[in-house]
Amino acid sequence: MIAPSILSADFNCLGSEIAEVEKAGAKILHIDVMDGHFVPNLTIGPLIVESIRPKTKMILDCHLMVNEPEKMVPWFVAAGADWITFHDESAAHAENLVNLIHSHGKKAGISIKPNTPVETLEPLLSKIDLVLVMSVEPGFGGQKFMPSSLQKIRWLSKQKKEKGYTFLISIDGGINLSTIGDARLAGGDVFVAGSAVFGATDRAVALQQLEQVKK
Repeated sequence: MIAPSILSADFNCLGSEIAEVEKAGAKILHIDVMDGHFVPNLTIGPLIVESIRPKTKMILDCHLMVNEPEKMVPWFVAAGADWITFHDESAAHAENLVNLIHSHGKKAGISIKPNTPVETLEPLLSKIDLVLVMSVEPGFGGQKFMPSSLQKIRWLSKQKKEKGYTFLISIDGGINLSTIGDARLAGGDVFVAGSAVFGATDRAVALQQLEQVKK
């Protein structure tokens, strides 16, 4: 599944941007939430998510790149998020946070930065719904894909096969026509694409091309 990231959308016409990718077949909308502390950028809050929710049937995956994500989970639940993904590096008690998200009837995801060993997530793999591997340093769109992330994806894919885990493997950062094929071959399930989709003149064609390369 390809998840367009609205970080690269034109916020002057966000509603039509979202409608365009949904009409083109996208099933997941990736929403980058940055607090200016955990990462050096400030982006979207729950009010934006609340305004998006009635306009689309797509899954809203809110990626919390924030300090103290425990405080923000209820806000994004109330705003209409379907999936809530937090960073292992910023969670005081990751398992408790997963349980909190599940208690609200939402899917729980956990993300790691490029320098965080993927093996640190092993105790949580039976409990989570999604692992988001950052293939760039979080904070800004348009960065170059880090090939080192492929090893993490392979490791996660191996854990799924050997132990019967059901979590999705998502990749975020530098996903485009040149990188999505390798990410898929490594075992990826969800591919977050920002500028590769919203930076294209025709978003439907961009999504179609990514789908074709991914296969």
